[in-house]
Amino acid sequence: MLTKHSFLQGTGTQKKATGKLGHLKRTSAALAAGSMLLCTTVTVAEFRLGSQEVLAAETPVEAVTTKEANIQVELTDLREDGRMLVGDTVRKTAAVEQRMEEESREAFAQWAKQKQEEADRKAEEKQRALEEERKRKEEEERRSKAVISYSNEDYQVLLKIVQAEAGVCDEKGKILVANVVINRVKSKRFPNSVKSVVYAPKQFSPVSNGSINRVQVTQDTVECVNRALAGEDYSQGALFFMNRGKSKQSNVGWFDRSLTYLFYHGNHEFFK
Repeated sequence: MLTKHSFLQGTGTQKKATGKLGHLKRTSAALAAGSMLLCTTVTVAEFRLGSQEVLAAETPVEAVTTKEANIQVELTDLREDGRMLVGDTVRKTAAVEQRMEEESREAFAQWAKQKQEEADRKAEEKQRALEEERKRKEEEERRSKAVISYSNEDYQVLLKIVQAEAGVCDEKGKILVANVVINRVKSKRFPNSVKSVVYAPKQFSPVSNGSINRVQVTQDTVECVNRALAGEDYSQGALFFMNRGKSKQSNVGWFDRSLTYLFYHGNHEFFK
């Protein structure tokens, strides 16, 4: 009985021990599960808060490295985009500044050109005015010393008749024709102005045929006329002249019968 009782007692004791052990295991498992749940909750909370320690503890090293590499690439791309944007802005700004500088230079060059043209025009006008004033004074002096009085129109008529009658002659031949016209103006037998003398009926063939209006007066003729007006005279008082080879026979006969022959120069014979 003792043995059986002891065995039963031992068995009961073993069951109780086994039951306690199971309870301890269940308790330990529950604690472990609760601990894991708590750790999981804390880990999630810390992960959500962005804790680097929990990230390092819970995330594999390869994933962290990849993510950091991606972030680094994105940052590098952003920096490169920024540099490109800045460079593009600098280039555009430089282009705008260059264009503005070119436009400014062009505007200044145009302004300088206009100012230079204006200055040249004023200088030309001033020079022209001075030249006209010089000519006017010379004309006044020439008229004051002239052997006859004459108007501007008279002067132009004298230039044309000398050119028409003696354009191919030498200087003396031109001066002689001018002398004849001047002598007539001074003579009481003829009108007292150059224009009236030259345009008197049937006196000068260039007036009759109109060639007086078609001649181009040369500078040599101008100088010869001015010399004649100033008193240079080779005419011996001649009041007429003719070109025997080109004159009508009736006119030649009248010259020979009615006038006094003086001399011959070039193609012209002079009478009074």
